[in-house]
Amino acid sequence: MTDNSQVLIFDTTLRDGEQSPGATMSHNEKLEIAGLLDEMGVDIIEAGFPIASEGDFAAVSDIAKNSKNSVICGLSRANFKDIDRCWEAVKHAARPRIHTFIGTSPSHREITKLNQDEMVERIFETVTHARNLCEDVQWSAMDAIRTERDYLCRVVETAIKAGATTINIPDTVGYTLPDESADIIRMLLEKVPGASDVIFATHCHNDLGMATANSLAAVSAGARQIECTINGLGERAGNTALEEVVMALRVRKDLMPYETKIDTTKIMNLSRRVSQVSGFAVQFNKAIVGKNAFLHESGIHQDGVLKNVETFEIMKPADIGITETNIAMGKHSGRAALRSKLKELGYDLADNQLQDVFVRFKALADRKKEVYDEDILALMTDSVVNTGEDHLQVKKLRVVCGSDGQEADLVMTVAGEEKKATCEGDGPVDACFNAVKQIFPHGARLKLYQVQAVTDGTDAQATVMVRLEEDGRIVTGSAADTDTILASVKAYVGALNRLILRRTKTAPDADMKTVSFKE
Repeated sequence: MTDNSQVLIFDTTLRDGEQSPGATMSHNEKLEIAGLLDEMGVDIIEAGFPIASEGDFAAVSDIAKNSKNSVICGLSRANFKDIDRCWEAVKHAARPRIHTFIGTSPSHREITKLNQDEMVERIFETVTHARNLCEDVQWSAMDAIRTERDYLCRVVETAIKAGATTINIPDTVGYTLPDESADIIRMLLEKVPGASDVIFATHCHNDLGMATANSLAAVSAGARQIECTINGLGERAGNTALEEVVMALRVRKDLMPYETKIDTTKIMNLSRRVSQVSGFAVQFNKAIVGKNAFLHESGIHQDGVLKNVETFEIMKPADIGITETNIAMGKHSGRAALRSKLKELGYDLADNQLQDVFVRFKALADRKKEVYDEDILALMTDSVVNTGEDHLQVKKLRVVCGSDGQEADLVMTVAGEEKKATCEGDGPVDACFNAVKQIFPHGARLKLYQVQAVTDGTDAQATVMVRLEEDGRIVTGSAADTDTILASVKAYVGALNRLILRRTKTAPDADMKTVSFKE
C-alpha cells in the first residue's frame, strides 16, 4: 500500500491513448514519449498491449529496457496466453507490472458467455497466474460502474485473494458522475476484505465531459492511483487528462492534500509533442494546455493581470513550462493591455498618443478576430511616419480557370505607381501569387496558406490567412471575401506590406523607441 498522502500517476497515453482512431505512433515516437514521461516523474507507464501485434510487443519491450524510474506496465486480457506475452515484454524493466482485465458488467458477461461464478473462477486463475510471474499485478473490472454492486465487491475480493496489488475501477464508457464515483470507491474500501492492503485506482473516460471530476472524486474517497493520458487522448471522447488532475491536486491542496512526483514544468512540452506525434491537435480552450488557457483579451481581465497576475490566474504559466505572453490583443482589450504590448514592441507612448493609437486599434480590432504584433506595428508606422496608404495595393484582378489552364491578370499599385502582370500557375491561387511576385519581386517563402469558410452555403465568405518568412522575420496577412481567390491575393499582399514594415520597423530587444508628440 502506498503512502496515503501520495497519489500515483498511471499514464496510459501509449496504450489507451493510442487506441484513439488515427493516433497510431511509430516505434521511435513511443520510445520518445515514454522517455519524456519517465523524466517527468510519472509513477507507472502503461507502455502498450503486447499481444496486440509484434510492433506493440517490441515497443513495450524496448520501453521496459530503457526506463529509468517509472514502473513499466503491459496490458493483457484474462487468459494465460495474453499474460505470458505481457510478461515477456515487461520483464526487462527494473520495475515491471502486469495489468490484466475482464469485463464484469452484465453486458460484458454476456459477451464472454460466462456466468457470475464462472467469471469469478476465471479472475482467480488468471490473477494467480500473473502473480506467479510478477510481484506487481494490477487487475481491472472493465465496465465496473455498470456492474452490480454486490458482484463488484465479490470480484474485487477474488482478485485481492489471488494476489492483485492494485485494483482498478474503470468507468469504461464515461457513464458515472462524481458522487457515484466516490461512493463506489468508499463502498469497496468498507466492504471488501483486504481492501486496505491494496491500492485502488480510477480510470475514467470523458463521454459526459466529467472524467477529471470523476477521477478526483474517487481520490477524495480513497483511491490512490489515477489513470490518465496526456491531452486526455483516448477512445471516443478521451480520458482523464494528466495535466488536469496533476494541476488540480497542486492548486487545491486545501481540499486534496495529496502529493505527486510530477515535474509540472515539463507538461507543456510533452503536451505539444504528443499532439505532434498523434496528429491530434489540442483545442484552443483545452484546460491547462490549450492555446487560450492563459490568454486574456477582455480589457478588465488584462488590466487586472497586468497589475496582479493572481487576479485572474489560479496557476502560473511557468508552472507548466509556458514562457509566452499571456495577453491576446483583440476588440475587448483595453488601454493598459495596448500600452503593455507597445512597450513589448519597443514603443513608450505618452497618454495623448496612446489615445490616438487606441482609437485606431479598436477600429482594427472590430474588423479582425485577433490583432497580431505586425498589425500594431503598422498602426505605429501610420501614427509616427504618416504613411497614409499601404505600399502595395490590389486594384483589379481577373482570373481564368479551367481544364486548359489557369491565368491571372492583376493590377496593383506599388508606392502609388500602377503596375500590371499576367501570369499562369498551377491553379488559380498560384497564378495570382506569381503575378504579385512579378509586380513586386521578393524572396519571402510561403509558410502557410489557409482558407476557412465563416458561413454556410455557396455564397460563403472565406477567410484566408497567409504566412510568409524572410530572413527570420515571420509575418501574416489575412483577408475575407466571398471571392476566395480575391481574398487570397489580398491576404498575400497584406503579408507583404507587413514584411516591408518589418524590414524597417522591427523593434530591437534592447533599444526602446521613445515617441513623443507635440501638444
